[in-house]
Amino acid sequence: MIDKKAEEKHFNNKSTVYGPVKSWRFGLSLGIDPIFTLSTCSFNCFYCQLGQIQDITDQVKEYIPTDTVINDFKDSLKNNPQIDVITFSGSGEPTLAQNIDLMIQGIKELAPKIEQYILTNATELYRPEVRQRLLGLDKIIVKIDAATEETFQKINRPAKGVTLARVREGILELKKDYHGKIEVQSMFTPLNLSEVEQYAELIKEISPEVVQLNTPKRPYPSQWHRENRGNHLKVFDYKTTDLKTLSEDQATELETFLKKTTSLKILSIYR
Repeated sequence: MIDKKAEEKHFNNKSTVYGPVKSWRFGLSLGIDPIFTLSTCSFNCFYCQLGQIQDITDQVKEYIPTDTVINDFKDSLKNNPQIDVITFSGSGEPTLAQNIDLMIQGIKELAPKIEQYILTNATELYRPEVRQRLLGLDKIIVKIDAATEETFQKINRPAKGVTLARVREGILELKKDYHGKIEVQSMFTPLNLSEVEQYAELIKEISPEVVQLNTPKRPYPSQWHRENRGNHLKVFDYKTTDLKTLSEDQATELETFLKKTTSLKILSIYR
C-alpha cells in the first residue's frame, strides 16, 4: 500500500483541475472537474473509471465555487503551457454543475486560444437552461452506449427517471441551438454488440461529426479516488475487475459496418 506522502507526491487531490491527460483523440488535455467533492453522476456505468458512483443523481446545482475552478486553472496553466485542449469531465457528469457556463467563460478569458470540450452523458440536455450553458464550448462529445432502453439500463444504470429517450431528445434539441462540433463517444462490449443495427439508426439520426468507438481497456476500480479522473495510474493497492472487451477483429468489423451503413466518420480506439 502506498503511504500518504507518496500519494501526495503522485496526485494533487486538492485541485479541481487535473492532468494533462494524454487522450488518443485530443492530444494533451487539461481536465476540469466541476463536481469534485464526491463522484456524482446521473449514470453509474458498469465500466466507469471512477468505480461505483457515490451519488447517483440528476440534480443540477452548484457543486464547487466557480472561483475555485478558475484559480486552480490559473495555477495549472502555469505548469502546463503546452496543452492542446481543455476538457470538462472529472468526478461525474459535468452538466450537473449549474455554474459550468461561468467556468467556461472564465477559462476562455484566461486562455482564449485553447479550445474547450465537454464529455457528457447528455442526460440533462433536455433542459433548455443546461443547453444554453454549453453554447460557449468548441466541442460537445455525447455518450451513446445503447440503442434500446433495456440495454441502456443495463450498461449505464442511470438515476431514477433517466431514459434513453430523454438522452436522444436532449441531443436533438442541442443540435438546433449549438453551432460547434458534436461528436458521439460509445463504449462497446459484448453486451451491446448485438444491437448494432439499431445503434446505426440512432447515430444516423443524431448525425455527429465523428463517432468514437471505445471498449473498456481499463479495469473497474472497487473504490473511488480522485486520481481515477483521467489516467488510471494504478498506484493504489485496491481491487479492480477486468471487463470484457471487443477484440481488434470485432472492433474492425463494427467500424466497417457503421461506415457503410451511416456514411459517418467512425474512429476506433484500436486505430
